[in-house]
Amino acid sequence: MTTVLTVTREQLAAAVGGLLGDGLRLVLVAAHEQRDGFRVVYVLLGRHDRTEVVVTMPRDDAWLPSLAAVSYPAGRFEREIRDLYGIRLVDHPLPHRLVRHAHWPTGYYPMLAGAGPMPVTVGEASYPFLEVEGDGVYEIPVGPIHAGLIEPGHFRFSVVGETILRMKARLWFLHRGIEKHAEGRPLDEVLALTERISGDTAVGHSLAYAMAVEEALGVTVSEEARLVRAQLLECERVYNHVADIGAIVNDVGFSIVAAHTARLRERLLRHHEEVTGHRLLRGAVTLGGASLRRPVDPDLVGRAADEAVELAHLAMSHSVVADRLHRTAVLSADKVRHMDVLGYVARASGVSTDTRADHPFVDLGPAFHVVTHPDGDVWARFLVRVGELGVSAAVIRDIADRLGDVLGDTATVSTGAGAGFGVLEAWRGRLSHRVELAGDTVTRLKVVDPSWFTWPALPQALGDTIVPDFPLANKSFNMSYAGNDL
Repeated sequence: MTTVLTVTREQLAAAVGGLLGDGLRLVLVAAHEQRDGFRVVYVLLGRHDRTEVVVTMPRDDAWLPSLAAVSYPAGRFEREIRDLYGIRLVDHPLPHRLVRHAHWPTGYYPMLAGAGPMPVTVGEASYPFLEVEGDGVYEIPVGPIHAGLIEPGHFRFSVVGETILRMKARLWFLHRGIEKHAEGRPLDEVLALTERISGDTAVGHSLAYAMAVEEALGVTVSEEARLVRAQLLECERVYNHVADIGAIVNDVGFSIVAAHTARLRERLLRHHEEVTGHRLLRGAVTLGGASLRRPVDPDLVGRAADEAVELAHLAMSHSVVADRLHRTAVLSADKVRHMDVLGYVARASGVSTDTRADHPFVDLGPAFHVVTHPDGDVWARFLVRVGELGVSAAVIRDIADRLGDVLGDTATVSTGAGAGFGVLEAWRGRLSHRVELAGDTVTRLKVVDPSWFTWPALPQALGDTIVPDFPLANKSFNMSYAGNDL
């Protein structure tokens, strides 16, 4: 059930604050440029319902009261809206830029209709970093350019000896304009675009978009298609968790496990190509359903998951691995709740948040349960991945038994005007899309990857962590640069 509340700017804080107090969670904030001004939509989820709070403002008086005092994620959404639309924020505690870097000129807001290409002029001064002072304190800058196939991000460490006092992450080096690219494009073209938002989350992003379009157009998706979609999501979760298990222990020198998990990942990717025609599972999610080339092989996926779990236990039995992972980069449950951290990072701090349980789009059967761990350290984030491998493999098998030889189903998708919302548990955590449609085109797409919520928690976990353990901490979070830097 969806409730829409239209409020004034003066009523906004009370409306959103009241919903948060009732246990709803802010999952998405989308700004919309209109002919005479702006409209901003706040989407909040409860266990069985959704509320959208809508506020409008004239173009010549475009401002928002900051909700940062009542919601940490709201403060970050507000800064994004200010940077991309030019809407002024009132009483925001962190007024500096979030998305726009120094080379973005003052007065250029890329989501506005008349923005055009970015001018090649220099704007404001460089991003302000807080300098930590004191005897023996020094800084270590890392990035934004990194070795290997990794997108840009800058980390600045304030350190005494080897102990990290403070770390500040600076992202958004690549603003790709994903949401702007979607405007005015046909529905199918935007589906293909969403598959490419973050390469390792092709199913998650395309499915959230498809669900949003289907809600906007009133399309009913068959249970067979929803089961295929759920199976694809779990396949995506399995191959990424397998890779992460190897990558985490590789950072403590256990390269033999990393080599074997790379072998298992390759086996899974080849299986994906046979099932969907693409190694990263692109092309299987359709508007109105899903379609496979051949059934998922639960035996192959199960064997790969079992081998990865065996490798994980082999690594955990080694004293060096145990010493490096235990009590490293601890993130408390209180910080998880305050910052609304998502996915395996939250669950590894004992917070049982999982959209598969809270907002399921299909019954996953008795094999599904939420895996948690109370300790909040790298070891816990490793163990949650290990536990989720077994759950996902069992869910894939159960769905395969229910589907038999069914390869999917696709309902007819007509055209029309409307708004829709899609939410699911991607492998990194809750992922949501909101769309507005007119005819056969998208007029507005808003994307929220789980990395948007969880990236800010990484610095919070680094207090009293030593510099050599930063790669471990970072890999145990493994947030997406591309999913964040839209």
